Amino acid sequence: MQAHNGMYIDGEWRPAAGTETIEVVDPATEEIIGTVPAGTAEDVDAAVRAARAALPGWAAVPPAERAARIGALHDALAARREEIAATVTAELGAPLSFSRAVHADLPTTVAGTYARLAAEHPFEEELGNSRVLHEPVGVVGAITPWNYPLHQIVAKVAPALAAGCTLVLKPAEDTPLVARLFAEAVHEAGLPAGVFNLVTGLGPVAGQALAEHDGVDLVSFTGSTVVGRRIGAVAGGAVKRVALELGGKSANVILPSADLVRAVKIGVGNVMANSGQTCSAWTRMLVHADRYDEAVEIAAAAAAKYVPGDPTDPATRLGPVVSARQRERVTGYIRTGVEEGAALVAGGPDAPEGLERGYYVRPTVFAGVTPEMTIAREEIFGPVLSVLRYEDAEDAARIANDSAYGLSGAVWAGDDEEAVAFARRLQTGQVDINGGRFNPLAPFGGYKQSGVGRELGPHGLTEYLQTKSLQF
Repeated sequence: MQAHNGMYIDGEWRPAAGTETIEVVDPATEEIIGTVPAGTAEDVDAAVRAARAALPGWAAVPPAERAARIGALHDALAARREEIAATVTAELGAPLSFSRAVHADLPTTVAGTYARLAAEHPFEEELGNSRVLHEPVGVVGAITPWNYPLHQIVAKVAPALAAGCTLVLKPAEDTPLVARLFAEAVHEAGLPAGVFNLVTGLGPVAGQALAEHDGVDLVSFTGSTVVGRRIGAVAGGAVKRVALELGGKSANVILPSADLVRAVKIGVGNVMANSGQTCSAWTRMLVHADRYDEAVEIAAAAAAKYVPGDPTDPATRLGPVVSARQRERVTGYIRTGVEEGAALVAGGPDAPEGLERGYYVRPTVFAGVTPEMTIAREEIFGPVLSVLRYEDAEDAARIANDSAYGLSGAVWAGDDEEAVAFARRLQTGQVDINGGRFNPLAPFGGYKQSGVGRELGPHGLTEYLQTKSLQF
């Protein structure tokens, strides 16, 4: 077991102000694998002060030099690939192959994109008789979730660094170990002291202290819509910038002309990835009435191939969910689905056979789901798919948009243009067309209650900039 006692503040590891600790649990074994300090408002204040002091110097560093430091960070992360993957598998429960390809490689790639963008971004522009300067917004308080623990850190830290901001990071309490690895990589990359600071702690204590701190100019939060509302209210009351990446209940719309087998199988895989703990997962599959029964059959057979198992086994495709609390949440939704009349065609609320230890949930598919059901409206955050029926394109668009959320989605059709025409009707921030690949340069973020602002690529960089106009 790793027992850590330190916050990364002002370029060094310092003892925490208090004595309380957070236990990190392996969700596959339910064993404690480490402890980290539970930061207090005192720790947050020290970190914000360090970031504040470092801000003028870092903001004055030429963009090309900032790019070089982010490039060094990319290299440090790439060198730690196996350690990062093993750590995320241990504290999150993601299968090791997924941890390598997504939890380690994706954030490393994103860091590389910002090394390039920092050097290329136009921080000045001419508009008529004005010169517009794009300057760093200041000190950033970054609060990140447990489901993609390193990716969400890099998606905030890298653009903030590129913009010339300094930061204090408060990672999720379930997955703080990979955040410590990130702080070590930052140190290796040679960033000046105080530019990046790490405080581990509980959301209602350290997270709240960071969001409320007068020395923070922008709060960037990824997590639940419930907590996002509170952070938005705090930031608004202080007239402070805020970026919120919140929940989702994304629709996967399969039009009649689509390759049904491919669309359904990839759709099931999308929901099962990371044990369903993905805010942008396509958890509502919409299928035309004429092909509905066939789609349900395909989905049930596809889900059966995601057999829960030991995440360190190379053959495992579905690990546990992150915690006992999360397992109770997900199985509670499955029971609600049954109670409200949806038909279980795969999975269910009971523990998978032979896996009574560990926070495992069976891959679950519901048929006969109607738009008003709880499982069609609320974010479950587990390996649970709802298959809904629609009658025509108007009906499909209405059902897809009948949601408080608007984060992601997918459209499948016989050709891309038909899919694009339908995608234009969706009230959501990102749509994959016929299985389009993830693009780390594309803006990621949502409509409606899925959030405020965008992450990744040049749009993600502009979140951390403010404008000043000079008139001549």
